[in-house]
Amino acid sequence: MRMLGLYQTLSSSVVAVGKNRRRGKNENEEKRELIFKEDGQEYAQVLRMLGNGRLEAQCIDGTKRLCHIRGKMRKKVWVNNGDIILIGLRDYQDAKGDVILKYMADEARSLKQYGELPENIRVNDTDMNEEGEDENAEFFDFDDIAEI
Repeated sequence: MRMLGLYQTLSSSVVAVGKNRRRGKNENEEKRELIFKEDGQEYAQVLRMLGNGRLEAQCIDGTKRLCHIRGKMRKKVWVNNGDIILIGLRDYQDAKGDVILKYMADEARSLKQYGELPENIRVNDTDMNEEGEDENAEFFDFDDIAEI
């Protein structure tokens, strides 16, 4: 076996080596069947990412839950703030849940049309306000203070 930059020769074939080749490509952009919630599951919107495969989500039932991203989704499906997700509720811990599925933007819009999600949820909002502030809240300019 001889090293040639990012390629190795193995007997008579050349094999690509490197982090990007190992990772693969995310080619699952085709349409998939829309999955609705069942008993023990709830729709939620991601409030903030906490790291270590955890996130804080606001569930449709009005509860904030600490959620864990399941191992099958880690490093394959990237979850961001504002995404609509399906979480599995825990029988023994009401304040915690497990992320089962991340809905794409078009799937989330379909859920909203079917009446599964409330009207006040913003589906494709990736830059949510940190403290849940209203977008129409009044802001002031420092130049306005000088006039007073």
